[in-house]
Amino acid sequence: MSAMIGKRGVHYLQKLKSANIPIAVIEKGQNRVIDASLTLIRERAKLKGELVRALGGAVASTSLLGVPLGHNSSFLQGPAFAPPRIREAIWCGSTNSTTEEGKELNDPRVLTDVGDVPVQEIRDCGVDDDRLMNVITESVKLVMEEDPLHPLVLGGDHSISFPVIRAVSEKLGGPVDVLHLDAHPDIYDAFEGNKYSHASSFARIMEGGYARRLLQVGIRSITKEGREQGKRFGVEQYEMRTFSRDRQFLENLVSLSLLLKYIHILSQLQTVIRAYIAFFYLLCLTFDVFIQTTAFS
Repeated sequence: MSAMIGKRGVHYLQKLKSANIPIAVIEKGQNRVIDASLTLIRERAKLKGELVRALGGAVASTSLLGVPLGHNSSFLQGPAFAPPRIREAIWCGSTNSTTEEGKELNDPRVLTDVGDVPVQEIRDCGVDDDRLMNVITESVKLVMEEDPLHPLVLGGDHSISFPVIRAVSEKLGGPVDVLHLDAHPDIYDAFEGNKYSHASSFARIMEGGYARRLLQVGIRSITKEGREQGKRFGVEQYEMRTFSRDRQFLENLVSLSLLLKYIHILSQLQTVIRAYIAFFYLLCLTFDVFIQTTAFS
């Protein structure tokens, strides 16, 4: 099943081409699917935004947006299954829905959900990654347009970091500050020849000028290229092996965020434990914060 997530769309397009179907016909159909996908996200975000505004009293409402993409992972492709599993964990009832700060997650003024970008359905039509990344970017923008919704993006492998941060940067009119919690820097130029690899997302982000400041915390597996790319782009990399030395600075990162207008927090589940999820929700309510979380990839 996981192999299908990575390959089905490509094989399907090859079958269409081998049947001598005009490329214009294929592209026209692809465009309809993309338009329908964006319409779905737009209308769901509009509905949730209208609901939050009608209820009143929300400074910002964290809005879940799933991006079930896994084919750019160089190893396991299970992250494509993560968004519904994350939702299940949030609402499974194993704990109550009230955070330590008294925020009620059942309140739509605190947490809403606009559903998933239909990644696999789009890929089944043979849409390539260039266009798929654009769809993800536009989907994030559509959520941001519905004040006071703030997207909390559920991956998905780490290749989605590029279109998500691009969306936030373009929507806000300039580069954003990024706190990246991960065991890997994901900054290869084109890992295994794939410019959209989960291990290359930050190379695309920095090349595009979408991040003003990138802090990578928790790094414990970094290659020579990872260090060289970090120096090339001026990335601040903090490794686990020097955690005790850097601890005081890292503990002040939240205080640092108070000085920033916009901060994008990107976490990978290799680094973040469940206890901090409520903290991320509260950041959305307090600051102009945009959060992305990805599964193991």
